[in-house]
Parts: sequence; structure tokens; C-alpha cells
Amino acid sequence: MKLVLVLGAGQSAPYLIRHLLEHAEAGGFRVTVGDRDPALAAARVGDHPCGRVVGFDAAAEPAGGDPIAIADLVVSLLPPALQAAIARRAVAGGTAMISASYTDPRVRALDAEARERGVLVLGEMGLDPGIDHMSAMALLERVRAGGGEVEAFESYGSGVPAPDARANPFGYAVTWNPRNVVMAGSDGAQYLRGGRIRRVPWRRVFTEVWPVEVEGVGTMEAYPNRDALAYREVFGLEAAATLIRGTLRWPGFAAAWSAVVGLGLPDEKLPVPELPARTWAELVEMHLPGVPGDGGAGGVRERAARFLGLDPDGEAIAALDWLGLFSERPIGGAAATPTEALAALLSERLRLPPGGRDMVVLRHELTVRHPGGDRERLTSTLIEYGEPGGITAMARTVGLPAAVAARLVLAGELSLTGCRIPTDPRIYRPVLAELERGGLRFRETSRPAADRPPA
Repeated sequence: MKLVLVLGAGQSAPYLIRHLLEHAEAGGFRVTVGDRDPALAAARVGDHPCGRVVGFDAAAEPAGGDPIAIADLVVSLLPPALQAAIARRAVAGGTAMISASYTDPRVRALDAEARERGVLVLGEMGLDPGIDHMSAMALLERVRAGGGEVEAFESYGSGVPAPDARANPFGYAVTWNPRNVVMAGSDGAQYLRGGRIRRVPWRRVFTEVWPVEVEGVGTMEAYPNRDALAYREVFGLEAAATLIRGTLRWPGFAAAWSAVVGLGLPDEKLPVPELPARTWAELVEMHLPGVPGDGGAGGVRERAARFLGLDPDGEAIAALDWLGLFSERPIGGAAATPTEALAALLSERLRLPPGGRDMVVLRHELTVRHPGGDRERLTSTLIEYGEPGGITAMARTVGLPAAVAARLVLAGELSLTGCRIPTDPRIYRPVLAELERGGLRFRETSRPAADRPPA
């Protein structure tokens, strides 16, 4: 009997765990869920006979044997910063690993050792990154098989409240790791448009926005997502004049979050002394230059708006006020850094309304030149809704691809080795086929493109 170790029982984990448990007996494996909070892990497993729970702290030395080393496969949904340490332990123990996080250089550096030990470390196996990569590769494969040349490629991902569940000024709900929400964009971004490289530092990520019309949903706002150029060779798009990876949000989110970033609040490096006892207005005041104002909450709001160059009565500052950033409320909790404090605040304030549901959108837009010279604008879109008050679309679309890949590995149907992402047809073809059987389907539309590529 083989053993799967799932690390992390947070918001992205419920569907993954449920899917693996449902297939455990027929697949000849058992599922152990490890988390710093064993009670949370136990709630995910329930009383399923094929599941068990273990306390797991990635920062602590394992006592009584490393659960990673004794597993046949580890599926990690832990924060990205922990992926390299988990991958090192997996490779050293000869254990295959699947992760939903972006693959950072420290993980890629394990490629030679993983190949030597015959171990697969498969990263970017969630929604975005994950399904976006696989669906893009399948689409590009089909276009090229027909002789088409891709002149422009744009890929967008989103996890937001459904249109009927937008219940706060940010138009957002936290359905995944709140720390990742706070630190989104911190590495900056770069992309290619009309043959020109655009580099966007963190302070401008949420100001460089453009509208994207999503059929059946409406107008959303896009901002650049990480380094799109890193995928130019992977996707075979060296000749494309435009290569964009973007994140979609409801209009208004980017302006409000840009104000949070502009204040310098997302910071996980410098701890603030006695932070839980301080107020939110006091924390914001720390980030403002000059002599403090009158000390009241209104004064902080006005000074913050002036520092940011925003209307103190405008929508962005009103959103920050609604969040509580100008209040005299103590921060509380056990936060040491502003990022930790913000993550807790977002989890509290940016929730789906009772009975509300979330929505996931993946969208690819390609401009293709065909052998006869005709140009086509091809769009492929996935829209998935969560269960009202139940499993979120985010948990389903992050968990299902990782779970399908796990079953393939355990069944010996994915015998690759080394550190990889799911851009190999031996990975994306069977996984996409299973996702479609599970109801995750892209809808394609096509229209003639302009005679000339956009500048």
C-alpha cells in the first residue's frame, strides 16, 4: 500500500484531500495530511478509513523520523517560501513531490540530483500556475499542428468573488493563502508588448492596468503577473511580438491595493516592536513622512491620501478606511511584521458573504497567422464557480490538477524524473483529459484579427 503525504490543510486543500481520499482504496494508497494545526487537518480528513493526520511544522526538525522520507509521494500546498526545503527533503529521501507553487531557482537547482535519484519534483501544478500552463500548451500544440504562427499570446488568471457575491469595496475575497495576497507583485513584473519589453517594479504593478472583457462575466481589470518572458522559450514563443501574463480583478481593486503598497505596508522583513498592542492608525502613521498630524484617525487618513496623491474622499482611500487601516483598533493577534498583520486583517474582512460563492477565470488570447496569410484572434476561457457556502472554485481548481497528477504518479503512469513544470505533453495531455472529465472545460471563440499586428 503506497502512502501520499499532503502538506497543508488550509483554504486550497479541501478538494485535493477529498479527491485523493475518494480514490485511495481503488488506487491502492493511503493519505496522510500534515499541518501545524492537527485539528484543522483532522477536519479535512474526517473519519475516512484511508486517511490519517500528523502534526507537521516545516520549520522544525522532525521527531521520530521524517514523514516525507517514508512517503511515496508528497503533495505540498505549503507557502512558496517553504517549497525549496520540502523539495530538498523529498529528493534526499527518494520521494516524489508535487507542488502548486511557482518553482523558484532553489528548487530548479535540485534537478540533477533528482534525476540521479530517479525522483520527480513537479511544480506549478495548481490553477495559476498549473491549469493555465497546460491549457496554453495544448492550445499552442493544436495551432502549430495546423501550421499557424503565434504572433501574440496573452494569458490571464483570476480568483475573485462571483458577480453576485461582491460584498466589499475591494471586490475581493481571500480564498487562498492570505500572505500570498499581501505580497502579490512583490517581485515586480515584466512582459512583452508589440516587440517591446515592459518592466514594472512593485510600486507600479497595480497602477499598470488595462481592461479585459470576459464573455458572460463583463469587464475586468488586468495587471501584469510576474515574469512573462520566463515562459517565452518554454512555450516556444520566441518569435511572438507580444507575450503577457496577467492577473484579473474586478475594477477598483488595483487602485485600492496600489494605495496599500504605496504606503509600504506589505513588509515581512522588518518586525515592528510590540505590533499587536499598536493600532492600525499608528502602523500607517509609521510609514508616513514628516511630522504627524493631529493624531486622530481622520488626520491619518488625510495625511495618507496627501502622501499618495489621492483624494481623501475618493474610492481608494475609502476602501482602506473600510478595511480599518485608519482606525484606533489594536492590531491584536500574534503578528510580528506588517505582512502578518495584514494577512490576518484580510482574512477577517475580505470574506465571501454568507452563502456566497467565488469564481475562477482562466483566459488565453492568441493572435495567429495561418499559412494562407489570414490572421485569427483565438480566445479560450475557463469560468468555474464555487459551491455557495461550500467548496470554493479556488480549492477545486488548485486541488484537482495536483490530485490527478498524484494519482498518475502513484499508478506508475507518470514516470518522469527531475524538476519539472507541466509543459511536457506526457503531463498535460492526461491531466487535461481528466480535468475535462471532471467538468473543467474551456470555451473557445474565434474572430478575424486586424491585417496588421498591434504596435
